[in-house]
Amino acid sequence: MPEMSETVALEAVPVSKGWEDKAARITTITPVLARVGKRNQLLVKLVTEDGLTGWGESGLSGRERAVSAAVDHFAAFLEGQDSRKIGRIWQECYRSQYFEGGRVLTAAISAIDIALHDVLGKRLGVPVYQLLGGRQRDVIPTFASTMGQDRQELLEHTHKLIHAGWDCVRIYPSNFDRGEVYSPRTSLPEIADDLKAMREAIGHTVTLGIDLHHRLSVAEAASFCNMLPSGTLDFLEEPIRSEAPDAYAVLRGMTDIPFAVGEEFSSKWQAAPFLEKGLTQFMRLDICNIGGFTEAMKVAGWSERFYVDLMPHNPLGPVCTAATVHLAAATPNFSWLETRQSPVENLGFHDTGIFPEQVQLEGPVYVVPDSPGLGVEVDEDAITKQDPTHVEAPHLRRPDGSVTNW
Repeated sequence: MPEMSETVALEAVPVSKGWEDKAARITTITPVLARVGKRNQLLVKLVTEDGLTGWGESGLSGRERAVSAAVDHFAAFLEGQDSRKIGRIWQECYRSQYFEGGRVLTAAISAIDIALHDVLGKRLGVPVYQLLGGRQRDVIPTFASTMGQDRQELLEHTHKLIHAGWDCVRIYPSNFDRGEVYSPRTSLPEIADDLKAMREAIGHTVTLGIDLHHRLSVAEAASFCNMLPSGTLDFLEEPIRSEAPDAYAVLRGMTDIPFAVGEEFSSKWQAAPFLEKGLTQFMRLDICNIGGFTEAMKVAGWSERFYVDLMPHNPLGPVCTAATVHLAAATPNFSWLETRQSPVENLGFHDTGIFPEQVQLEGPVYVVPDSPGLGVEVDEDAITKQDPTHVEAPHLRRPDGSVTNW
């Protein structure tokens, strides 16, 4: 061993030329907005110097043109960069403006990040889940939804789903889409009676949840929970808006029903207080909103630390579905993935004429694909013929004329 006073000469380590490969440089990043099924979809096509193509998807439904403009901003400085430096690209996109974050920007970052993972998987000849630490499960359990218009239809749909193999069913209120006026005082008792009848009909072997679409105040949500006998609901999704974690803390102290919150989160910072303070029992992150794989994996790890399972939001098309399937395959803490393909609901998002290769739903589970990248291919000629339409969510009002949430 040399004496402490001796100077040890260090040999220079040669830099691998593999990390300077021009073939991996990004040549174009293009937003593709199209009407698919009952919604518009905003995809991102990313092409590298050697001709590899990756696809991503944005999750900000109804405001796709704003996200498309953000994608164009990012493309201006990302084109020419090494597509393999995914983490660095994420940081540059997030930090390259004074006003960091926000749902429009992170929806654009999400789509780009997913496309970068798709390209890297194809470059290495491996499915994306291998880039995330490898597969931890072979199939991805899902929950299905019913938008039955009355109690009889809710029960019929639920029994049909159970017969098809689903063990987790989420309902929307039977009065969800009744006109432009929403009155919690008249609608909540009806919903509570529906849920009590459903629980009595299906027993306790099936997980039952409801999405209230953050339409309520703390007092209204607490009142609704008090209408339900203990054990009626297994999860309550988005009862109030998520901007104020302290409001969720108040509501959390007023009911023992587990919460499912997170589809609106656009960063790990938004997710943090909900995990640290026990304000959600299921993490409903949306990979196409929160920042793609790069940010979703951080939130997944944080959720594991608090024994919170992922229950990802997935209201979109095959690219979002495939990305979420890879995320679910690579994370240990996982419950169910939302699917909008079922015997009682098919919104047309997974058109095989537009997406000739996509992740397959077999009964109540998605099969994890083994093909390189995401396992999704897009027929570009077909999708460019699907002109987007102007979409505006219902602008609901209370009986007194004031504006409320959709």
